[in-house]
Amino acid sequence: MRRVSNYDKFPVVRVEGHELESWKGWPAILERLKAFAASKSCTIAFECYPGVFEKNLISILSEGLRPQRLIATSDLLKSPSEIELMVSSVLGDDPVFGRMNSIEIGDFFESAKLAHLREEVQSWKHGLLAIVGAGASLLSPAPDYLIYADLARWEIQQRQRQNLIGNLGADNLEESPALKYKRAFFVDWRAADHLKKSLLQKIDFWLDMNGDMPKLVTGGAVRDGLKQVAGRPFRVVPYFDPGPWGGHWMEEVCDLPKGMPNYAWCFDCVPEENSLLLAFGETRIEIPAMNLTLLYPLELLGASVLSRFGAEFPIRFDFLDTMGGGNLSLQVHPKTQFIREHFGMQYTQDESYYLLDAAEDGSVYLGLQTSIDREAMIQRLKAAHDDGVTFNAERYVNRFPARKHDHFLIPAGTIHCSGKNSMVLEISATPYIFTFKLWDWGRLGLDGQPRPIHLDHGLANIAWNRDTEWVRKNLINRIEPLSEGPGWREERTGLHELEFIETRRHWSRSSTPHNTQGTVNVLNLVEGDEVVVESPTGAFEPLVVHYAETFIVPASVGPYSVSPVGRSFNRSCGTIKAFVRSQPPSHARFAAN
Repeated sequence: MRRVSNYDKFPVVRVEGHELESWKGWPAILERLKAFAASKSCTIAFECYPGVFEKNLISILSEGLRPQRLIATSDLLKSPSEIELMVSSVLGDDPVFGRMNSIEIGDFFESAKLAHLREEVQSWKHGLLAIVGAGASLLSPAPDYLIYADLARWEIQQRQRQNLIGNLGADNLEESPALKYKRAFFVDWRAADHLKKSLLQKIDFWLDMNGDMPKLVTGGAVRDGLKQVAGRPFRVVPYFDPGPWGGHWMEEVCDLPKGMPNYAWCFDCVPEENSLLLAFGETRIEIPAMNLTLLYPLELLGASVLSRFGAEFPIRFDFLDTMGGGNLSLQVHPKTQFIREHFGMQYTQDESYYLLDAAEDGSVYLGLQTSIDREAMIQRLKAAHDDGVTFNAERYVNRFPARKHDHFLIPAGTIHCSGKNSMVLEISATPYIFTFKLWDWGRLGLDGQPRPIHLDHGLANIAWNRDTEWVRKNLINRIEPLSEGPGWREERTGLHELEFIETRRHWSRSSTPHNTQGTVNVLNLVEGDEVVVESPTGAFEPLVVHYAETFIVPASVGPYSVSPVGRSFNRSCGTIKAFVRSQPPSHARFAAN
């Protein structure tokens, strides 16, 4: 852990050729918008992602633009009770899980009000008409100008936690952040992203509404910026969060602010959750990385991944830090058939733990002890859940020592958790929210409340025949040498045959050749201070990557190289790379295990 941190917490992608197409701060933005308002008749739709402070935006536009008519879409919403009834079957009564669904933004509105105002908008001829709020584009499918007010997911979560916002159309400002997040995950964000996807090619201006300093950038500049991103290696903006088991490794290695109880998680490659920083001259905007996935899915993912998953990024890299902390909850992820039937997801969270670091007592709990009494284990887990008695995990679950650069494979259905004093790079499929906790070591969450346990779901998904011998043979350090060249060598480290992700590790002292082979690659620098990612033909600007940083190489890139530079020049460096296998796992074999 003792190292000089060079981890970049705010990686920026500089967009070339659009330096004069951005405005920063309300005075400059309003001055730009007034040019539109000067015409005899003009309609501007301000489409807002759920979580934007719409009332503040309306106040600023009313005073700064003085439109002849301003329509707030919040006035057209159904009552909170009607919306609650609409989403109730999707959300259910579980505190964590809901069901994927087809709810649209338009479903939140009273149809009669929507139809009436559409007629008014279509016949508008009396100066400036401003339509503001989520669903503004539904009132005016072809406004003179469409401005999209966007937010990063992490910004939305911070506003939820501070009780600054509730959910779309809900009267739940004071509800717990966990329930607001759940509702946003299953309803608000799904609906908003579906609408956004239909608008991406039509947006005239992007309005970055993160923080206190708004920024306006032309839609053409943002689209071209995202196109540039889709043709070069890049990083998304990571974010860090404490947890009841969190540790302190990331605090030092990633140079994080002091004063937090710990840092448990880091999301550093979850494009649905992370954001992109795009720089247009001196103006930086932060937009959801999901915009890239929705706008340029073929260039980013590749044809084979897009055909299997649609416009979704299927690979996730994140950190789990228990160095100086505690064990993660004992857990299991749903099997594919279960997640489809119960939650409407088409694939599940197969995963793995790659050890970036570990103390002498670092460990991973994985699979079941051979010849355990299954019924006795079930009864002990139920007693722990119902009566608060202690569950002796090591009596039933294998606990293996964990060392730096070990790789533990965790196909869905395998009982598992990281032990204390381990620093895990989790490489997995994306549906991260579906974790069934079986036992949480009798502790409380940071809010002082017990964390949700999903024992019935968990017990229904445990693969009971994954015992000690099977785990040792199939899931621990399945290292296979593949190829080598001058100063480098390549190994396969997994994942298991049941999982659709393949991982390769490269050790090198010199330039190491890679090729996306038409599918998106995700890499992390697991050893060494820094490397440079380059094109053999100069097709993209070189990207310098530091220790523990994750980076994405779009499918469209093709050949690229990774070379030690700076403090790592001529020293051994290691990367772990993940990509989607060309063939899906065998469902027959999955069922058998």
